[in-house]
Amino acid sequence: MLPRHMQRLGRDWVAHWDNPQRFCWNSCIFNSIRWADHYSWAPYVSTADFTVNWRPPHFFGPWRPPHFFGPWRPRQYWNWHRGNFTHNSSFHLSNPNMKSEGDEPSSKRRRDSGQNDVCSPHEEISSSNQNEAACLSTPPKNEKENTANTRGLIKRHWEYFCHHSKTMKIPEDKQIDQNNTEDKGKFDFTVMSYNILSQNLLEDNSHLYKHCRRPVLMWGYRFPNILREIKQLDADVLCLQEVQEDHFGMEIKPSLEYLGYHCEYKMRTGRKPDGCAICFKISKFNLISSNPVEFFRHDIPLLDRDNVGLVLLLQPRFHCKATAAVCVANTHLLYNPRRGDIKLTQLAMLLAEIASVAHQKDGRFCPIIICGDFNSVPGSPLYSFIKEGKLNYEGLPIGKVSGQEQFPRGQRILTIPIWPPSLGISQSCVYEVQQQRQEENTGGEKKEAKLEHTEEVIIAAEKFPSKLQHHFRLSSVYSHYLPESGVPEVTTCHSRSAVTVDYIFYSAAKDDSAAQPGVEDTFDGGLKLLGRLSLLTEQDLWTVNGLPNEHNSSDHLSLLAQFRLIEE
Repeated sequence: MLPRHMQRLGRDWVAHWDNPQRFCWNSCIFNSIRWADHYSWAPYVSTADFTVNWRPPHFFGPWRPPHFFGPWRPRQYWNWHRGNFTHNSSFHLSNPNMKSEGDEPSSKRRRDSGQNDVCSPHEEISSSNQNEAACLSTPPKNEKENTANTRGLIKRHWEYFCHHSKTMKIPEDKQIDQNNTEDKGKFDFTVMSYNILSQNLLEDNSHLYKHCRRPVLMWGYRFPNILREIKQLDADVLCLQEVQEDHFGMEIKPSLEYLGYHCEYKMRTGRKPDGCAICFKISKFNLISSNPVEFFRHDIPLLDRDNVGLVLLLQPRFHCKATAAVCVANTHLLYNPRRGDIKLTQLAMLLAEIASVAHQKDGRFCPIIICGDFNSVPGSPLYSFIKEGKLNYEGLPIGKVSGQEQFPRGQRILTIPIWPPSLGISQSCVYEVQQQRQEENTGGEKKEAKLEHTEEVIIAAEKFPSKLQHHFRLSSVYSHYLPESGVPEVTTCHSRSAVTVDYIFYSAAKDDSAAQPGVEDTFDGGLKLLGRLSLLTEQDLWTVNGLPNEHNSSDHLSLLAQFRLIEE
């Protein structure tokens, strides 16, 4: 039993639970929480004294009355919740704009009432695709990873696609295996696509991050986390979106160059301060050409947006064929869900540039990888066009092109054709001048075959003027759904939505088990998907307070895939 003056002291410090700005002492003094290290008790402390995910230690030793150390701390730094005042809670610094629980997104409120623990890699793999189970394998557990798994961190496992890859290591050790494949005349490499969230866009759209604690939204906190993730995953090619220009020049580029990358960057047109970057390891590739793509055209009213793309042609440094090349493209398409006409035109412009860069002398294309934030969901007309290579858009409402809205406002139909002839891009998503030059430069049987094929395309275009097509055999690295439950995977998660909008598409080789079947072979060889870094569900992400959070400093997840270059 505590002395009477101690009980009175505890009662005097009790505040009403509905006041979120006051530190509340429980009536049971022995359940009070002691601050980190050996500081005395204090009802108000500075946010600088603690880490964002601080966990109070157990109380040991005799009870001591609280004392004030240092100056008075203003009330606006605190937002205490009843759920945080438990023995196992983490130190919680909430956004001061979130005045009450009613301001939190509904998905976050569901998270608070649900399970907070993160499933293990073995539990995650149990829900993977049964159709892929025969060719998927997970690496053995890493003891350091298991011991380093802290509260608020979700572990993403690595999925391998081929039986012979079962002996391969986790991504941190892939360089050893890469050296072995190079000795055998094989070239394996990894590609990451990552929307790192521009700080300017974050601040301009702060309503999307009401669920976040203010310190985790600061660039000084976010960039070390982003760089740490890039360094840990150690991809050979990085495709980054929403790269802010000043951050790229002062921090991102110097840091990546120190890690052995060469960086190419294209900033958005107009007054937009961010853009796209492709960075590759100079120990793995040589740069053949860098080709920026601007989607803004002052003479075409349809193309009045400042989005951009970037297309690189890379030559592997270790390969048996001197003419081998890989085309890597990166883009961030328009977000507006009700402007599907602009999205399709931007995509056609990107595909036309890829066709120009990846085209080889024999009339075929080198292997292609397309990364980016397409602001379109799986199964949407735009997504289907990328994978299937064709789209009949006659009668298609503009608001349904990207599938971002289940019930889009307005029913304006796509015009036929979508873009004017002055753009210089055909319905086959190639430059019309390039197509004419290809016909002039080809000869003999190849020329006759090409002309016959061109005539078929022209006839099809005349018969079906509303049909778009491209001649790339593209597959998606990810399947987008958990097959056992049908729960969708997500690549972005914030206060308004949690969906998949980021993709890695690739030109699959004939023997690739993950390839899109039934598409015409127009490639010189191709790419074989060896593995990928698993994605997460919305429920998984809300167990760690959505995105961004203490460990993931963007509102998007990074995508990572491992490929093998196949020659013919």
